[in-house]
Amino acid sequence: MDIEAKLAALPAWRREGEEIRRTIEAPDFPAAIRIVDDIAVQAEELNHHPDIDIRWRTLHLALATHDQGGLTDLDFTLAARIDDIAAKHGD
Repeated sequence: MDIEAKLAALPAWRREGEEIRRTIEAPDFPAAIRIVDDIAVQAEELNHHPDIDIRWRTLHLALATHDQGGLTDLDFTLAARIDDIAAKHGD
């Protein structure tokens, strides 16, 4: 898997070690929670769950496939879906 090529297609994400990370700024706290709710639906569908840190209207997300010891296609699939969710909510 060419991680750098996959990251190039997801410019909001950055690699940190064996994870990819992104920050989303929601318009307000209720919108941040709606974003998390939408992410939860996609995460359940894929059976792949991000780490999410909520700080008022700022969401910090991290993706890795821990049982595979790093990044897999699943991380990039969920990252793209998260980007779509963020765009839908105005980020």
